[in-house]
Amino acid sequence: MKFHTAARRAAGALLLTLVSFGAFAADNAEAYQRVEKLLGNLQSLEAQFKQTLTDSKGQVTDQSSGMLAIRRPNRFRWDYKEPHEQLIVSDGSRIWLYDPDLEQVTVRRLTDSLSATPAMLLSGEGKLADNFTVTKTSQDTMAQWVMMEPKRNDTDFKWVRLGFSGEVLKFMQLADKLGQITTLEFSDVEKNAPLDPSRFTFKVPPGADVIGDASDAAAPGKP
Repeated sequence: MKFHTAARRAAGALLLTLVSFGAFAADNAEAYQRVEKLLGNLQSLEAQFKQTLTDSKGQVTDQSSGMLAIRRPNRFRWDYKEPHEQLIVSDGSRIWLYDPDLEQVTVRRLTDSLSATPAMLLSGEGKLADNFTVTKTSQDTMAQWVMMEPKRNDTDFKWVRLGFSGEVLKFMQLADKLGQITTLEFSDVEKNAPLDPSRFTFKVPPGADVIGDASDAAAPGKP
C-alpha cells in the first residue's frame, strides 16, 4: 500500500504537462515554438487517464486510473479512482495529497523548485527552452513523440516524453532516476472548457493527519 501511494504521489507531482497541439515538425527548434504557442492558448483541460508504472526491468509494478482537471494558472486536480482512491489538488499556492486509506494529508508549497519539472509546462511560469531541452522527436504507429530532458540536475526525473495523435495528447511517459517509467494514456480530452473553481480547493477531512503547514489554506470557492 505504501509503495503504491508513494508511486502515485511521485507521478502526480510530475504528470502535469497535459497539453495538445497540431502535428509537430521533426526540428527541435520548431518543437519548442509549437509548445510555447500552445501554452499561450491553454486555459483549462480535462481528461480520463490510465497510469502504469514499470520498474527498471520493464515489469509492471502498479496500475491505476482516474480523472484529471487543469485550470491555469497553477491549479490542477488528479482523482485516482482505481484500484485505490487518492486525491492530488493544487489550489494555486499549495499542493494537497490526500490518501483516504491512510487518513493522511500531505501539504507542500508551490515554489520555484517546480520550474524545472513538467509542472512548469502547466503553470505557464517561465519558458520551455529555459528549463528543458528537446532531445528527440519521432513517430510510430501509436503516436507522434517529443522527448525532453530537464536542464537542472535537482529534479526527480530524467526525461519526459509526450505522445500525440493529431492535435490531441494521447500519452505521457516519465522516467525517474531509479529507472522506473510512468506511462499515462489519456482519453476524452477536453480543452478550454469552463471548470468550477471550487474543484481546485481542498478541505482537510475530519480526523485526517496533516503533514506540512495547512494554516493559510485556500478557502472553499477561492478561484
